[in-house]
Amino acid sequence: MKTAVASSSLNKKHTIRLGFLTLACVLFVGFWLTSATAGKVIMQDEPGKPELQKICKGCHELEKAYSIKQDRNGWQLTMEKMVSFGMKSTDEEYKAVLDYLVKNYAADEVPKVKVNKATAIELESGLSLKRSQAKALIDYRTKNGPFKSLDDLKKVPGIEAEKIEARKDRLSFEQ
Repeated sequence: MKTAVASSSLNKKHTIRLGFLTLACVLFVGFWLTSATAGKVIMQDEPGKPELQKICKGCHELEKAYSIKQDRNGWQLTMEKMVSFGMKSTDEEYKAVLDYLVKNYAADEVPKVKVNKATAIELESGLSLKRSQAKALIDYRTKNGPFKSLDDLKKVPGIEAEKIEARKDRLSFEQ
């Protein structure tokens, strides 16, 4: 009888240890796979990928081609720079690569500046204004009510209309 109890106890301990060992192995493999693929960008199988692989890998690793995110204008400038460095492509290849990069590696959209709710810091950073200009906008808004249009913003004393005009796509007039 003692032997059966000891054997049963030994089996329980063995089963528990085996369970912990299995769990440890599963966790280790999971963490290893996660760290091995962390930060790696997978190229999407879409039109333009073969052209990108063809024309970009001649000068640098493919990862360098899409390691940053840009809007269409940014990618256009980058590709023009690559052409000046000697990148060779047909017009069709160039367009296919540009479209591929814009679609798959686009910059995150910059949030709009809510001019009727924004703090001075948000106005300064979002519209590249001086502290005095942000204060002038807030003072004007407090005195005259919410801004309804770009023209309302241009009426604020001390604000450079050209600067506001250049950033009009970043403005929101919601109240």
